[in-house]
Amino acid sequence: MTERPADEHVVDRPLHIPVQQLLRMVVPAVLVGVVCALLLIALSWLAEQLQHLVWDDLSSAMGVDPDSAWWIISVLTLTGVLVGLVVKYVPGHAGPDPAAHGLVEAPLRPSVTPGLALALVLMLAGGVSLGPENPIMAINGALVVWLGSRYLPRVGTGQWVALATAGTIGAMFGTPVAAALMFSELNVGNPKIPLWDRLFSPLVSATAGSIVMLSLSDLDLAIDLPGYEFHPGDLAIGLLIAVVTAGIGLLGVTVFAPLHRLFRRIKDPLVMLTVGGLALGVIGAIGGPLSLFKGLHEMQELPAQIGTLTALGFLGLGLVKIVALLVASTSGFRGGRIFPALFAGVALGFGVHEAFPSVSLPLAVATASVGILVVVSRSGWLSIFMALATVPDPALLPVLVLSSLGAWLVVANRRELIDPDPEPEQDEAPSPRDAPEVRPA
Repeated sequence: MTERPADEHVVDRPLHIPVQQLLRMVVPAVLVGVVCALLLIALSWLAEQLQHLVWDDLSSAMGVDPDSAWWIISVLTLTGVLVGLVVKYVPGHAGPDPAAHGLVEAPLRPSVTPGLALALVLMLAGGVSLGPENPIMAINGALVVWLGSRYLPRVGTGQWVALATAGTIGAMFGTPVAAALMFSELNVGNPKIPLWDRLFSPLVSATAGSIVMLSLSDLDLAIDLPGYEFHPGDLAIGLLIAVVTAGIGLLGVTVFAPLHRLFRRIKDPLVMLTVGGLALGVIGAIGGPLSLFKGLHEMQELPAQIGTLTALGFLGLGLVKIVALLVASTSGFRGGRIFPALFAGVALGFGVHEAFPSVSLPLAVATASVGILVVVSRSGWLSIFMALATVPDPALLPVLVLSSLGAWLVVANRRELIDPDPEPEQDEAPSPRDAPEVRPA
C-alpha cells in the first residue's frame, strides 16, 4: 500500500493581516491620500490660471477671438514648443513617453517629477486633448515612494505605490468607489490574503483623497440630461451602441502604434512636439473650441448644442476628439487618455440621439461612453463607473453592465492603446528593484 504525500490533503488557508497592523497603516494612508489630492489640486489650479491668462486675458489684450482658427493653431503650436523644451532640456526629460506606458507603472525617480509637473501644467493650459491621469499618477507615486521609503522603510515599495495610486484615483474621480473598482482588477499584494485586508489601506487613502478633492474643488462629472426610464428594449439598443463605439475606438487602436513610431522618427523631442502641437492646432481649428482641452468642462456644454449641432456635427466632434487624442498621445505630450475618451463617447452618444430621436439621450450617452472607455482603459469597472458618474441614474446600471460585456467581446485579445515596442528613452526606466507589486491582472 503506497503512502499519500503528506501535503496531498492540505488546503491553502487564507492569510489574515492582524487588525493592529491594519490600524497602524491608517495614518500613513490618510496622509498619502491628502498629499495626492493636494498635488492634483495645486497642479490643476496652476494650469487653470495659465489657461485663463492665455485664452482669455492675452487674447482680449490683443483684440483676438480665442475661438478663431489661427489663435487655436498658434497657441497649440507654442504649447508644443514649450513642452518640447521641457522634455529636451529639463532634468529627467519629463518622465517616460506615456504612449509606451500604462496608468500604473514603476515609480519614477523624484528628480523627474518637477519636469513632468511643468510639462503637465503646460499641456493642460495649452488646450491639448489629454487629461492629467498618467502624469499625476507618476508624480504622486514617485514622491510617495521616496518619502515613504525614507521615513517608513518597513513598508514595501509596492504598498506605497498602491496607496499613491488609490489616493490619486480617489481624488481624480471624487470618490473612493473608483479606486475600489479599479483595484478589484489588479493584483495587489499576496493573493492568499483576503481582498479586503489588501484593500484596507488603499481605500483609506482613496477616501482621504476624495474628501480633500470634494472639499476644495468643484469636481462634478455629471451632465445635465433628462431623466431615464428603463425599457427592456434598451438592453439591445445600449448593447448595439456600445459595440459600435468600441469598434470605432479599435480603429484608433490600429493606428496608435504606427503613428507613435512615425513621430518617433523625429529624433529631436523639441521638433517632434512642435510638429505635434501644430497638428493638434489644425485639428482643433477644425473641431472648434469644444474639441480642445481634456474635455470634462467641454462635455458639460454639449446639452446646449442640441438644436445647433446635427447628428453629423456631434459625430464629427467625437471623431475629431479621438484623432486629437491619438496625435497628442503619440507625439510626446504628457497626459492621460481617459477623460478625452469620455468626451468622445459623450459626443458620439449625442450624435446617436440626434440621428435616432427615439433612443433615450441618457441611454445613448452612457452606453457610447462605456464602449469607448472599455477600449481605452481595458477596465470594465472603470468604464461603468465613469459612464454612471456622467449620467448618474441607477436605472442605467443593468444596461451599462450588459453593454460593457458586449464592448469587452469586441476588444478581447486585441491590441491596447499603447505602443508595446517603443525605442528606449533616456532616464525613463527605473531599476528592477523599484518595480511595483501592483500590476494589471
